[in-house]
Amino acid sequence: MTSTFLSPEWLWLLLAVAALLALYVLVQLRRRAYAVRFANLELLGRLAPKRPGWRRHVAFAALLVALASLTVGMAKPTKDTRVPRDRATVLMAIDVSLSMRAEDVEPNRLEAAQAAAKEFVSLLPPRINLGLVTFSGTASVAVAPTTDRASVVRAIDNLELAERTAIGEAVFSSLDAIKTFQSQLQGTDAAEAAEGAAPARIVLMSDGSNTWGRSPEQAVGAAKQSEVPVSTIAFGTDTGYIELEGQRVVVPVDHEALRGIADGTGGSYYAAASAEELSNVYQDIGSQIGYTTERQEITTWFVGLGLLFAFTAAGFSLLWSNRLL
Repeated sequence: MTSTFLSPEWLWLLLAVAALLALYVLVQLRRRAYAVRFANLELLGRLAPKRPGWRRHVAFAALLVALASLTVGMAKPTKDTRVPRDRATVLMAIDVSLSMRAEDVEPNRLEAAQAAAKEFVSLLPPRINLGLVTFSGTASVAVAPTTDRASVVRAIDNLELAERTAIGEAVFSSLDAIKTFQSQLQGTDAAEAAEGAAPARIVLMSDGSNTWGRSPEQAVGAAKQSEVPVSTIAFGTDTGYIELEGQRVVVPVDHEALRGIADGTGGSYYAAASAEELSNVYQDIGSQIGYTTERQEITTWFVGLGLLFAFTAAGFSLLWSNRLL
């Protein structure tokens, strides 16, 4: 946590607090030196009023802490605070090619992906608009961006596998869905239009390589032009396979292509070889895109602390000496 101050000039008053401490120490030393000059210490003990000893220092120390805390409060301290995003659009693109039948990830790639994707849905703040794109030989928008999480979860539960893998088309379909949604949103909400388009991101998970449609390189160019980062997840192992027409077909992940999409668009690249790793990846992405860091003023913390110590100082002083300090 880092802190800054909106009115740092007030911190100069801490020098006055330090001066009070120095003056207090000086007075105590002079009082002790004065007492030692008495020849008859027994007589001094009978003449001088009984003082609370070390307890009077506690009251003064509490007063100094109070003054210091109130001074810091006047400087308006702030701190970095993690807060949910209020305006954002996220398109989750999930590969539903036949390779998702592979059982190198228990119970299989598809079921593990469905479970992790639903967990990702639950992680996003409620006001983020979330959509779902599925892709195999073609890409289609299963759910347009919405805050209705139940509709996205139902679509994830109903995923169906098909032939081929069109990773590039998935990016293009996601970009089209984002553009359409933001145009509709700005057309119906004047406040949104005045603030400009909300930030958008694509989260694409694939377990194979591009075999159909426009290339990943073309998709990178379109995403860069739209200023939409694409975070990619390479899911599965290099030893995964499926049975196809009586033949064992190995279905490795194209890490290089997926990393290139992420790097080329300013997104993040992840690799997950198990259901647990995929879940952790989605959690990490959800934390990144679902929340932002803002500086928030915490003046009341220090004012409250200062008042607490001020009342403590007054209470101790009245209790032990029947006077305020």
